[in-house]
Amino acid sequence: MENHHKPSVLFQVSCLFVLTQLLSWVTTQEFRVFGPSDPIVAAPGGEAILPCSMIPPMNVENMEELRWFRSRFSEAVLVYRDQEEQKREQMPEYSWRTSLVKDQFHQGKAAVRIQNVQASDSGMYICHFKQGVFHEEAILELKVAAMGSVPEVYVKGPEDGGVCVVCMTSGWYPEPQVHWRDSRGVNFTASLEIHYEDAEGLFSTETSLVVRDSSLRNVTCSIFNPVLGQENAMSMFLPEPFFPQASPWKSAFLVTLTTMGLLVLGSSYLLRGEHSARLKVQQETVNFQHEKDESQKTKEDALRTTSALREELDMRKAAYMAAWRKAQLYADWRKEHFQAWTITLDPAYTHSSLAISQDRLSVTQKYSTMCLDELSSVLGIRGISSGRHYWEVKLTNREGSKWTLGVCREGVDRKGCFSECPGKGFWTVGQSSRGCWAYTDSGRASISIRQAPKSVGVFMDYTEGDISFYNMSDMSHMFSFNKASFSGTLFPYFRLRSENVSMIISSMACVSEWEEGKGGMRKRKTSWKGSEGKKGRRTRKGEKLVFFPLEESLSPAGEGLVPGSCAVDSLPGEGSPFLQQASNSLFP
Repeated sequence: MENHHKPSVLFQVSCLFVLTQLLSWVTTQEFRVFGPSDPIVAAPGGEAILPCSMIPPMNVENMEELRWFRSRFSEAVLVYRDQEEQKREQMPEYSWRTSLVKDQFHQGKAAVRIQNVQASDSGMYICHFKQGVFHEEAILELKVAAMGSVPEVYVKGPEDGGVCVVCMTSGWYPEPQVHWRDSRGVNFTASLEIHYEDAEGLFSTETSLVVRDSSLRNVTCSIFNPVLGQENAMSMFLPEPFFPQASPWKSAFLVTLTTMGLLVLGSSYLLRGEHSARLKVQQETVNFQHEKDESQKTKEDALRTTSALREELDMRKAAYMAAWRKAQLYADWRKEHFQAWTITLDPAYTHSSLAISQDRLSVTQKYSTMCLDELSSVLGIRGISSGRHYWEVKLTNREGSKWTLGVCREGVDRKGCFSECPGKGFWTVGQSSRGCWAYTDSGRASISIRQAPKSVGVFMDYTEGDISFYNMSDMSHMFSFNKASFSGTLFPYFRLRSENVSMIISSMACVSEWEEGKGGMRKRKTSWKGSEGKKGRRTRKGEKLVFFPLEESLSPAGEGLVPGSCAVDSLPGEGSPFLQQASNSLFP
């Protein structure tokens, strides 16, 4: 009897273990987190609510962790763990100002309430939901702004030959912009504009305009909020009787006075004619000697200035050579030190959702995929293990485009759920629906850009351990991985995460030509040479090298800035030593 009972107990224990594993798997099933698509607007001193929700909906009360933070994971605004808020992990500036909204936990929704909103609260927030080994994030934006009252416009009275109109409004944040215009939309300059700030940080504005043109029957005062992009406006009708009326005797008096003045001037001319003729020769002699002295002085000053400028330019040449590796210069300048790298995409390990062109230079995502076994990424066939190289990736971005590009170490795991950070063998930047990011070991770092990149340049210095990314649309620096630990071979890495984006690879080298211009040398054109040997032309209006070009190579073996470089418009970064010596004396 005992022999039959023991196997039954073992069977029950085994079943219990399997059931426990299944329940653990169910509780860690995948989900997605979403935030509001539009920015959340709150007034200073008011209240803001930052909501996030899960799909599919599930109760978040027993969630392993809920976290709202700023640009870094450690910059916690609110942390909810073990069914209670963790105040010790919260940043001091949010202490006692935040609370968790729990009334919709059972619907998979949670929110953070921020009270006494301050100007520093404006910016990006990230909500992070974690259950087991799976976690997901969403990005929210909070704008601190307030629309003030509709402007009050009234006529003050005659002033300075016209009619003075006053416009008053209050309750704005930040400080608003005031515009006066007529019925045709032509702007006027205000004669007086005063801004006040009250105890709550809200702004009041009083501005006045003097209208002298009696034909203008209507003027409009417009108050514009630069953060919200909204305005309040009020128009004022100006009847003709408001304008000062000219006296009928004024015109006759002016004509009489003018006639008498002409008679006096004629008499004086006849009396002084002979005397003026004698003085003319003497004055011409004096003027000639004065011009001669001024010309000699100007020539001597020009020689001294030219000598000083040449000495300073020699010093700047040496400074450029000493600092180019540390400076985050524009892409045109850096190309002189890097070799264009020709990339051919490898179709052997490409996901079925990607379509690679016949020449293997472009890739497009055909359809979205939720498969985690193999994410939609592709590598270049040739790897890099030494030297300095660069390439460009042209993007066809539409609204909501998501992509990642950079380099990865040979043999990295690109299947399942993985992190594209340096610790895992990835050095990448990317774009999501909320902006551009760099993927670092401490989390995603937001990248501030002036315009959305249509082309990204990747500059890789294997020896120095430096990978830099540039927005080729405006030739500005995006992000750099400095002192990175490289080992083995690195491959160009491309990943598409939405259907509305494609990538085209283009390795370009630039050569600039210069011509003599007023005040110095001016860049005439920029030629671009592609990896296929084709040449193009790109002209950039307004680029100028002041005084004269570099006359010789600044470093041995072609490693420095040479004549005709595409980067003479910009100075080195803060690491350059010459910025402390003469940062304002030569270049504007």
